[in-house]
Amino acid sequence: MNIGILGSGMVGQALATKLVSLGHSVMIGTRDSSKLAEFTQTVPGVAVGSFAATAAHGEIVFNATAGDASLAALEQAGTENLRGKILIDMANPLDFSQGMPPSLSIANTDSLGEQIQRAFPETRVVKTLNTLAAPLMVDPGQLADGNHHIFVSGNDAEAKAQVSAFLQAEFGWKEIIDLGDITTARGTEMLLPVWVRLWGALGTPMFNFKIVR
Repeated sequence: MNIGILGSGMVGQALATKLVSLGHSVMIGTRDSSKLAEFTQTVPGVAVGSFAATAAHGEIVFNATAGDASLAALEQAGTENLRGKILIDMANPLDFSQGMPPSLSIANTDSLGEQIQRAFPETRVVKTLNTLAAPLMVDPGQLADGNHHIFVSGNDAEAKAQVSAFLQAEFGWKEIIDLGDITTARGTEMLLPVWVRLWGALGTPMFNFKIVR
């Protein structure tokens, strides 16, 4: 499958490394390709391009950009290149302007996921994988044999089913909860203040949420 990853940071690189190893054709979109010179030597087979080229390449597109830059990056990716496609939105609206820990720039009555869906109404936005560290996103079996949860939010039921199947087949996710429409992204984005404080208390980002019922 052709996969586009918008964002060249830790999350984007973790995704690209895993997906190339599984035989997918992967392109990372970035504003500055020089940042990926060392990475592409370490992980051959990953193509690097502009946001627009990456969105055009992907049958599925991941938004792995920083939350405060997501809308601008997606605008550069282009409405036409995203039309009709599944966009897996992994970003969080973190505000670091006052230092650590970050606050949320969007909360309570809106979410970044909703803003992206409003800006790109013909794109099938699915919010997921934004509640845990990058290594666990692509390999949940590193923790508790994968016995922990992620969540999906989105308006398109078929897109959510396709994303859930992709996450199960490619990354090995066993426990996925469909929270409902894209407004439920407010809840998962608002988990981040708790997540950051747990990281501080535990001294490691290698943890996740397990829903017990």
